[in-house]
Amino acid sequence: MTNVTNIATKLADLKLFQNVLLETEQKLIAQTDDNTICERLEGMIKSDRENLGIIEAVISRYGNAAEPRDITQQHAQKVSQMMSGSELTLYDKYLQLELLKHQQTMTGLVLHKVAQSLNDDDDLQDMMEPLNRVNFENRAHQEILKGVLYFVGTREIAGKEPDMGLWASIEQGIAALKGVVSSAVS
Repeated sequence: MTNVTNIATKLADLKLFQNVLLETEQKLIAQTDDNTICERLEGMIKSDRENLGIIEAVISRYGNAAEPRDITQQHAQKVSQMMSGSELTLYDKYLQLELLKHQQTMTGLVLHKVAQSLNDDDDLQDMMEPLNRVNFENRAHQEILKGVLYFVGTREIAGKEPDMGLWASIEQGIAALKGVVSSAVS
């Protein structure tokens, strides 16, 4: 495979899993009765819809559309089945969502790094640059999901409410991360 084909395929994988993220978040809202967590998910959905548009724009600018790999499609199907089924607890489902966010972040970061390492092509770097916003937002979503995991896990395992000061520390971490994003984007 050539660099062009490899990059196009990874972009297709990225787009597929961005759709899986959206589908998963929507399923989790329906399964969650905590208003604060639902608000966080709604914010993620809004952001992930915008990020899907960014990924689609990068693919369009790249001009070499490809299909996701078969294994990626199988993985996406399995995730969708798990999120719809009853085998996983709510905590397990949120943990899977956090792992998917990590996967998206790393794939986006690798694509950006590939563009940098193919330094003979400044156009490629420019095309991949918008992925940085997606990467940073997915990273911020991971921090939110850590808090969700603390709450859902404590409730599920101990049957008790966790310390509410946890949300404040998570919000501080997200604010710091967003400050990094703003300065990196500008």
